[in-house]
Amino acid sequence: MDTMLATNADAQLVLKLYELRTEAGMRVARKWVTSQFRPQSAQDCLNILRAYGSAECGYLRQVESYWEMAAAFVLRGALDADLFLACNSENLFVLAKFHPFLEEIRAEAPGFFTRTEELTVKFSGARRRMEEMIRVQEMRRSQENPQPVEG
Repeated sequence: MDTMLATNADAQLVLKLYELRTEAGMRVARKWVTSQFRPQSAQDCLNILRAYGSAECGYLRQVESYWEMAAAFVLRGALDADLFLACNSENLFVLAKFHPFLEEIRAEAPGFFTRTEELTVKFSGARRRMEEMIRVQEMRRSQENPQPVEG
């Protein structure tokens, strides 16, 4: 990451992004994506993405487009990466939720969380945090679908 300090403009943009996250409709969408939607396969995700006009499709697309916009700010140099990554981890939590299915999802929806994933390629801090988020999501998935114990 850059060794330059973030600017006041960077801080203002981070605050604006936070403000947008607190909007009522966005809160509902974020809650659904982060805690209520528990995909077990790419098909689960694709079914939601194909359900145009449904609340769930709207929630997923709203959250995805929000985090993709924020990632684009970082990747195009409009927002300091260190500051953005220090203030946000939900984007990586959500990406980790879809991580096992990304290849299949992208066969039908090629841009799905590509910029957010690019952050994890370009910035080692994001990559490390993403690895932790993947472990968290794997643990959650295994608790929701416990494997039968052979006896």
